[in-house]
Amino acid sequence: MRDPRSLYELNPDVNVPAGLPLVAGLTGYADAGGAVAQTTEYLLSTLDSTVVASFEADELLDYRARRPIILFEGDHLTDYTPPRLSLDLAVDELGQQFLLLTGFEPDYQWQRFSSAVLDLIERFEVSSTTWINSIPMPVPHTRPVGVTVSGNRSELIEAMSIWRPTTQVPANVLHLVEFRLQALDHPTTGFVLLIPHYLSDAEYPSAAITALEAISAATGRIFPTDALREQGRDFVARIDEQVSENAELAKLVGTLEQRHDSYMEGTTLRSPLTDEDGELPSADEIAAELEKFLAFRRANDDDTPRGR
Repeated sequence: MRDPRSLYELNPDVNVPAGLPLVAGLTGYADAGGAVAQTTEYLLSTLDSTVVASFEADELLDYRARRPIILFEGDHLTDYTPPRLSLDLAVDELGQQFLLLTGFEPDYQWQRFSSAVLDLIERFEVSSTTWINSIPMPVPHTRPVGVTVSGNRSELIEAMSIWRPTTQVPANVLHLVEFRLQALDHPTTGFVLLIPHYLSDAEYPSAAITALEAISAATGRIFPTDALREQGRDFVARIDEQVSENAELAKLVGTLEQRHDSYMEGTTLRSPLTDEDGELPSADEIAAELEKFLAFRRANDDDTPRGR
């Protein structure tokens, strides 16, 4: 394997204090509810931050699978946004510093990339590593967004993890980073947000709020969430309005609520994700009823969460 340190370029003008926590969120294979994208974009846009290390996109990204955006105006090209994967030094609402790894999830060279991340963690004597991910699950939007917690910080797992399956899942590159950090006894935590499956293709503000709350619990950093909470109230109000006008949709959401509440009360149900026969409810049934709602947001509310 080639030197992992050649994958990134350090900013010589930034002094990183030793012992800061690292927060990571990379967009790639799955991002239900836009949780990772919303959270990282919100942090970068609302907090002061400075690039510490930039990763080489041409080494890590499959451009044909995830094409960058270029702006065409009338008869000429006016803007190109290159893919970004970087480590930043950020400052929270109380002036506390932390490291923030954001951008695209690498398509190539996972072993080398994870070694590069571990090298940066060692270089800056990172105190803990926390990362976020999200997956679609048949849970209702009328209940708080739940999380599955992985890693080696038992206090966070005991306090916050509502679902602890034994299963095989498609890996995120940060799973590999976590796996290697556990072998080093480095404090590490992964938060997987469980997003209502019928909202997995929408930008769901409650997902980002839950992600920020989880990060705060793991790092002690405090983040502004007022704008997200306002967006979330509007988003949920519109969904509730759609549900109230459709008896079949209301029945389906009610069924999800009953399964969720029964599971949370410790009944014999294996999880809030299956019915009595172990079958998943159909996402298509609910998604079809919400299609008009999501289309309405695309057409009339471009600046707030919308269906994709």
